[in-house]
Amino acid sequence: MITPALLVVLGFACLIFGGNWLVDGASALAKRNNISDLVIGLTIVSFGTSAPELVVNLMASFDGHSDIVFGNIIGSNNFNLFVILGISALIYPITVQTTTIRREIPISLVATLVLLLLANDFFIDLETEASRIDGVILLLLFLFFLYYVFMQQKVDRAEVITYKSKKVPNFKIWSFIILGVLGLMLGGKLVVDNSVEIATKLGVSQKIIGLTIVALGTSLPELVTSVIAAIKKNSDIAIGNVIGSNIFNILLIVGVSAIVSPINFSKEFNQDIYILIGGTVFLILAMFMGKKGKLDRWEAFILLAFYLAYTTYLVSLEV
Repeated sequence: MITPALLVVLGFACLIFGGNWLVDGASALAKRNNISDLVIGLTIVSFGTSAPELVVNLMASFDGHSDIVFGNIIGSNNFNLFVILGISALIYPITVQTTTIRREIPISLVATLVLLLLANDFFIDLETEASRIDGVILLLLFLFFLYYVFMQQKVDRAEVITYKSKKVPNFKIWSFIILGVLGLMLGGKLVVDNSVEIATKLGVSQKIIGLTIVALGTSLPELVTSVIAAIKKNSDIAIGNVIGSNIFNILLIVGVSAIVSPINFSKEFNQDIYILIGGTVFLILAMFMGKKGKLDRWEAFILLAFYLAYTTYLVSLEV
């Protein structure tokens, strides 16, 4: 039991380092090609912090561990929303731009609703699953989101994230990218295989493992990024990283995973999706309660307290 646990920890370390290297390399490559900081922040950084979820899900999809696939994504999104935003706003209340309230957060809500509808096959009477057609639909919506990001750049030139301005040698750029990809691949394999082994030995369902341990581990890049942003009082990065990653997780990662191999969907996950929807609606309402356009500490406390209570409830069901 100790060995699989250590291998899971090693896998998370590979995912974190791999994600950081990939972001550094891709960002430097983008800078060299005169891609703006706004596009880098909303695309490359969001992809980088979501890369662990992508790799873990691809590995799980190949191996047929459907509960790990959905548990990881839904669990990660709930962790991002309730824990990461909660901790960040406790450190320093998050001020949210009007465009984020009116556009990005609602886009995240719509993406969640689309996942709920597609996974449950509300449109056709078939066995519940994320089929390849569903995957294509999600990827098309993801492309629309990318189009929105690039169009937003023309409207708002404000820079979201600024990376090192000095030029990085091509050798160093591609070394970061290659090491990042290898780290993500190795980490994903270690996390999936050993998490499944631990779940089997403990008699714990893969659903719970995916919603808790795997989700927490793959969300570490988002946690580190948002906490550092909160400490530096950079609200845009703190909330933008979370909302952007949640959109990437559903539209890109579930989309790609479903195309690789159709994913059976257990309706037990509907409860977790409803909680994600409720949390997103609460976030929107919070923008109009108290100080408008700000996530205050008392609202952050509610997010954290609810997540703790719900996770305790989930674990109690397995005992």
